[in-house]
Amino acid sequence: MNNEFEILENLLLADRSVRRFDESHSIERTVLDKIIGLVRLCASGRNLQPLRYYIVTKDSEKEALFPALAWAGYYKDWDGPSKGERPSAYIVQCLDTELADDCLCDDGLQLQAITLGATACGLSCCIIKAFNPKVVTESVNLPDRYRPRYVVAIGQAAENISIVDLPDNGDYRYYRDEDDTQCVPKRPVESIIIN
Repeated sequence: MNNEFEILENLLLADRSVRRFDESHSIERTVLDKIIGLVRLCASGRNLQPLRYYIVTKDSEKEALFPALAWAGYYKDWDGPSKGERPSAYIVQCLDTELADDCLCDDGLQLQAITLGATACGLSCCIIKAFNPKVVTESVNLPDRYRPRYVVAIGQAAENISIVDLPDNGDYRYYRDEDDTQCVPKRPVESIIIN
């Protein structure tokens, strides 16, 4: 394999869903703008490019947004990161409904570009789909034309994450081990290739 493949593979290995951050670590707005700028380079269904982004860095907006988010469905006794472990910023991905009723596959392509860009900058993310859209909209005062699709938490990781082999019992749920490392089971490549 060539060097570019290894670079991409290493970025993907490092690009994990982080749920506990070093809240004292700030992120320059120019870094967030540059990361979001990567989405312009992504493929877009019909080349319509209907997604827009709202960057949340103000403390008041972060405080208002946080209760709208569900953090880890498999951790039933955990309500999300504590004060001091919350993200430095959020990026709210929105569909511009004046351009389209759906975004086809653009949302996933652009989210991966954002998380890979953040990883390349030494940051970590958590893509959140489980949220209260009304509270998200109100917390950042989104105009009616923008419908939130995902919220990306972004900051400096304050936890360790490890990819592990899928166990024989097939349990794919992430978990924290005895060292408090978040373990993420992944299927072997031979199980995802059909032929």
